[in-house]
Amino acid sequence: MGERRSEERPGRRTRRRPWLRLLKAGPSGCYRRPPVRLSVVIPALDEAERIAGAVASARAPDVEVIVVDGGSSDATCERAGEAGARVIRCARGRARQLDAGARAARSEALLFLHADTRLPAGYAEAALRALSDRSVAGGAFRLRFEERTRGLRWIERIARLRVRLLGLPYGDQGLFLRRETLDAIGGVPQVPILEDLDLVRALKRRGRLALLREEAVTSARRHLAGGPWRTALRHLAIALGGSLGVDRARLAAWARR
Repeated sequence: MGERRSEERPGRRTRRRPWLRLLKAGPSGCYRRPPVRLSVVIPALDEAERIAGAVASARAPDVEVIVVDGGSSDATCERAGEAGARVIRCARGRARQLDAGARAARSEALLFLHADTRLPAGYAEAALRALSDRSVAGGAFRLRFEERTRGLRWIERIARLRVRLLGLPYGDQGLFLRRETLDAIGGVPQVPILEDLDLVRALKRRGRLALLREEAVTSARRHLAGGPWRTALRHLAIALGGSLGVDRARLAAWARR
């Protein structure tokens, strides 16, 4: 028999490779969402000037970025959405916002990021590589201030010494962990202040912390507004107060003043 050839009838459109669509479609025929390996959760309140930068630094392949707004009166939500983040809203309070973002996230690895902090290039690979070690409960990046003054450099050195000796990174260093670990410790500690230190201490009870050399660059605006050393000492006093059992509501009120 001769080789059989298909002929295209005039005026009739042929359908090419229909299986390509099926590969991309789920059981219901709808296109699947791309896989998510890491979710970055950014709590925000009146951060219209900085939120787009935080979102841009977090965007990466297989990463979802969630901005949890706590009732902003400016254009925070609009600018976060324009920058490519998924925006959700909840009541004000960083711990509450982090918890809402973690619950909404679609991945098994989470990274909590302040709205005035920028993540380094390749951060997702570094964090996921650290979490691939099952002895690691979580981790953080190295602190670096965006603004560069002599006083701020000294505060950076002291912060790095604190992390090296005590293993206590703060929330502005980009804390990351597995969802299963967060569930095991009961979620984000719901306290009015120092939720980051409570979270870090809980993680240390589950395993070791990976303290990465990559730098998370954070704004020193509060240090510059209140005076670098005065602000640093104030933060130290609040942390010590929390460790000594001072009422968190009182500490939060003092911090706001």
